[in-house]
Amino acid sequence: MNKRALGVMVAGLLLAAACGGGDGGDGGGGGSGEESYDITLIQGVRGDEFYISMACGAQEAADELGVNLNVQGPDEFDPALQTQVLNGVLAEQPDAILIAPTDTRAMIPPMQEAADAGITIVTVDTTIEADIAVSAIATDNVLGGEKAGQTLAELIGQEGPVLVVNVKPGISTTDQRQQGFEQAIKEFDGIEYLGAEYSNNDPAKAASIVTSTLAAEPDLAGIFATNLFSAEGSATGLRNEGSLGDVKIVGFDASPSQVAQLKEGLVQALVVQQPREIGRLGVEQAVADLKGEEVTPEIATKVVVATEKNLDDPAIADSLYTDEC
Repeated sequence: MNKRALGVMVAGLLLAAACGGGDGGDGGGGGSGEESYDITLIQGVRGDEFYISMACGAQEAADELGVNLNVQGPDEFDPALQTQVLNGVLAEQPDAILIAPTDTRAMIPPMQEAADAGITIVTVDTTIEADIAVSAIATDNVLGGEKAGQTLAELIGQEGPVLVVNVKPGISTTDQRQQGFEQAIKEFDGIEYLGAEYSNNDPAKAASIVTSTLAAEPDLAGIFATNLFSAEGSATGLRNEGSLGDVKIVGFDASPSQVAQLKEGLVQALVVQQPREIGRLGVEQAVADLKGEEVTPEIATKVVVATEKNLDDPAIADSLYTDEC
């Protein structure tokens, strides 16, 4: 018998002995007789506006469905640190865990342990190379990479050398963005692909990559930066070399600082995800599984491309990330 079934049986015994008394828990379920569930969202990293926006969407769904939501995350995007967080959550035995795995392989054993304990697992944003989650909800990152490639090609007149500044291999989302970008630029004969360099989520490293690339390739035309820190560092590198505006940058995500960079002309376009929607769907899928209802195994969310000119469009403005709910 798993934990949820045991919980239902114990709850029934308590009710039978309580002479009809009600138990008013915090953030509990809907009406009388409905079970309240405890769900924990484990972010890829704390404090990142993408994951803050995801938590906002998850909380909205939790409030609507009458379930309790706890949000945790490591201080760095690191599987060892995230495993520590997951182990702590596992000790609390929630009914479901939404998790953005920080490595496609390293997070398999601790996630399998949680699933073996009878906890419903839903992946949000990132995925793993194992069939553990009842539902995987993520941006269509290959499509996002393709849009980045098409947008950068337009910005540079479909010719010249281009570079990808990525995070590190083994992260499902950024690997797929690079894949989509590479597929897109193959369609443009005038574009020379210089390959990908990895910043390890360090803006200073990204700046150094851009500086050294410009020294070797002074005609560098464009950069695709696969996340916030890659874009920040790339812009810094161009600024240091006096190449801001001459070399075009397409970034990924839309935190307040990235939107400011877009307005300032430090980057020319942003591929924007829907983290609030991912969080909302994650809670909905977890609750559906807990209730024995139909669950969608894979859900791909859309992306939009933001530029300085279209920031005020409702479809764009509603997708920008937040630093608080």
